[in-house]
Amino acid sequence: MDKPRLTFWQIWNMSFGFVGIQFGWGLQMANMSAIYEYLGAKPEEIPILWLAAPLTGMIVQPIIGSMSDRTWGPLGRRRPYFLVGAILSSLALILMPNSSALWMAAGLLWILDASINISMEPFRAFVADLLPDEQRTRGFAMQSLFIGLGAIVASALPWMMTNLFGIASGGAGGAAIPLAVKLSFYVGAGAFFLAVIWTIITTKEYPPEDMEAFQAQKKKGGGFVGGAREIFSAIGEMPQTMKQLAPVQMLTWLGLFCMWLYFPVAVARNVFGASDQSSPLYQEGVEWAGLCFALYSAVTFVFSFFLPGLAARLGRRRTHAVCLALGAAGLISVTVIKAPWLLLVSMLGVGIAWASTVAMPYAMLAGSLPRERVGVYMGIFNFFIVLPEILASLFFGWVMLHLLNNNRLAAVVAGGVFLLMAAALVLRVDPAHSEPQPEEGVATGEAAS
Repeated sequence: MDKPRLTFWQIWNMSFGFVGIQFGWGLQMANMSAIYEYLGAKPEEIPILWLAAPLTGMIVQPIIGSMSDRTWGPLGRRRPYFLVGAILSSLALILMPNSSALWMAAGLLWILDASINISMEPFRAFVADLLPDEQRTRGFAMQSLFIGLGAIVASALPWMMTNLFGIASGGAGGAAIPLAVKLSFYVGAGAFFLAVIWTIITTKEYPPEDMEAFQAQKKKGGGFVGGAREIFSAIGEMPQTMKQLAPVQMLTWLGLFCMWLYFPVAVARNVFGASDQSSPLYQEGVEWAGLCFALYSAVTFVFSFFLPGLAARLGRRRTHAVCLALGAAGLISVTVIKAPWLLLVSMLGVGIAWASTVAMPYAMLAGSLPRERVGVYMGIFNFFIVLPEILASLFFGWVMLHLLNNNRLAAVVAGGVFLLMAAALVLRVDPAHSEPQPEEGVATGEAAS
């Protein structure tokens, strides 16, 4: 089937749900380590408490991808999963800031991540389903734009609640989860649900070209056993482009995971000078780190407009390499920063790297995937994101305790080193299926199709 080119606003609508998804991720990334410390976690315990996030993604995404490849109904192929994930994620976001113990927060993180992944994985396949090859860079860049937009607000919400709306930053009992954080999670729950509903209502999907063959394939591969067999079969037949992107993704996300785990608490303790989580300086530092995350998300939002044109000029591989190198420079520079406002400068490179990370690898990958297996391969590709995160969750606590002396700032700098290594490896990806087509708009970057 020759897919028609979609207009700017059609691509906008099909990607808008990512605003909501990023509300879930943004609130989690900017606040979970602090929530754990509010509930009594030690620095070396934080990585293992984050284990739920990557482990859930590794299990859920390929299963949902395989299931959505074989789904067709009134809501189409991918949209039923958008809806279920949005409902569950919104409920988890409401419950999370009301956790009264570490085990409760870790359990809710597990539920939240499973629910977010149910919505997110089909969104990646959505672009390959609906867009012709020459528009895929734009499709993934639009997702990157909405990821940035959602994260801007989500990351800054606690700071905004305190400084713009006058909500008290401290909670009852000194180290309790602050009211500003709780309200931010409630707002995020509503934003997640409404944004995903917008995409479901405004975007239609193409039915299978041969419905009889589709039903036969669905029956043949149905059930848990059939889905598991399909996943293992797809792994054995993995496209070469995916194999080459695997180490790039693993190093990239290891670097990002180091930043998300320790940047907020590093800012609170190393830059603001908080002695412990009961200090008023601690909450000020965490809120400032959320503002830093909001800034890099704003950079992601703006840079996403230029990403398709840049990829058309430099190629997807070189574009991604340059962006990752700028992100590495941003994280490594944190080691010499003493003034809080300079952290905003370091986040410029991180925002550029993040814009590319959530767009370029998927654009490079999409052209190498067989059409009937897009969902399952997008889920398998997530392995190379979650495996390094699982390793970090299991072993980085030991590294923190025995090698880094619980220096949270050193962990952030280590993340920059990992990004730099990924930048070097992406240049080794075979250009045969990974580069943009000439008609992607070299002159204008297709500002509006």
